[in-house]
Amino acid sequence: MNDTTAQPKLELTVSRQFTSWMAEHGCSLLFTTYQTGKLFLLGLKPDGKLSVFERTFNRCMGLGVDATGFWMSSLYQLWRFENALEPGQRHNGYDRLYVPQVGYTTGDLDIHDIAVDRHRRPVFVNTLFGCLATTSVRTSFTPLWQPPFITKLAAEDRCHLNGLAMENGSPRYVTAVSRSDLADGWRDRRRDGGCIIDVPADKVIAEGLSMPHSPRIHDGRLWVLDSGNGFLCTVDPATGAAERVAFCPGYARGLAFLGPFAVIGLSRPRDNKTFQGLALDEELAKRGGESRCGLLIIDTRTGDAVHWLRAEGIVSELYEVAILPGVQRPMALGFKSEEIRRTITVGPSEPLH
Repeated sequence: MNDTTAQPKLELTVSRQFTSWMAEHGCSLLFTTYQTGKLFLLGLKPDGKLSVFERTFNRCMGLGVDATGFWMSSLYQLWRFENALEPGQRHNGYDRLYVPQVGYTTGDLDIHDIAVDRHRRPVFVNTLFGCLATTSVRTSFTPLWQPPFITKLAAEDRCHLNGLAMENGSPRYVTAVSRSDLADGWRDRRRDGGCIIDVPADKVIAEGLSMPHSPRIHDGRLWVLDSGNGFLCTVDPATGAAERVAFCPGYARGLAFLGPFAVIGLSRPRDNKTFQGLALDEELAKRGGESRCGLLIIDTRTGDAVHWLRAEGIVSELYEVAILPGVQRPMALGFKSEEIRRTITVGPSEPLH
């Protein structure tokens, strides 16, 4: 008798015009699936069909993109990926070859959002310690800022700090699930304890959200995913008032903008207490639907979902999504194949003195 059980597979399906939207805007997409430890790079093949490239990194989550590459967090490391190709050069049909060039060992900090500041330095949300931090060659991290209600820098995940919005190359806003100053205290206020904090002002500017994620500044406005309620919102920093722009049929984490379009990551909530009892479930039931995993593209001018990608099978949770402008078909190197041994790039010569 054969007792082997078939492994669940991954199946990605897209709306009819998803690839046309990518071609029209000349971009590719990245997203991470920390539950299955996968980094996905979506582009277009020469025939216009979707190109899907994936690499395995244990618990990969945050992504921070800049002009030449991106940062990505994994279980206990922070990786810098650099494009190894020259302009116009291709590698096996791909126009970007991202190499994990530098890695920092941070320990398991539960790193969430990552951004690149005006000094080209990675700034990340250190969720375990409830602070913003950057890398160090001597220590696991260098603290940069912590919320005014957190009285001690401790590995206790007190408020579940998670999201980071940058403005002019500096941290401007962050999101937290609650204002708790107790170890793991954020779980007690999942439904309505969420807040947005103005970093330079050390001030909470919005409250009453449900497990907010992914604050972003775009087109002069502050955007946020009110994940527990299921909405993409704009927030008035002066009053804290949130205006709902679009419903998200899944637990929303990961937000990127391209012109008037918002690209949102969706997850199917885990069957545990962290995701139970949220208003999102009630909203889905009211609309006669179930939570989805994948990507949703919203036209922010109308609030309409104009394109989508759905992930079925082994992947049920996403964390971050990012846009690669001007990239047609990206790929990346990982550590499970021999190709990384043979990919060697040489920089310009420099004098000894």
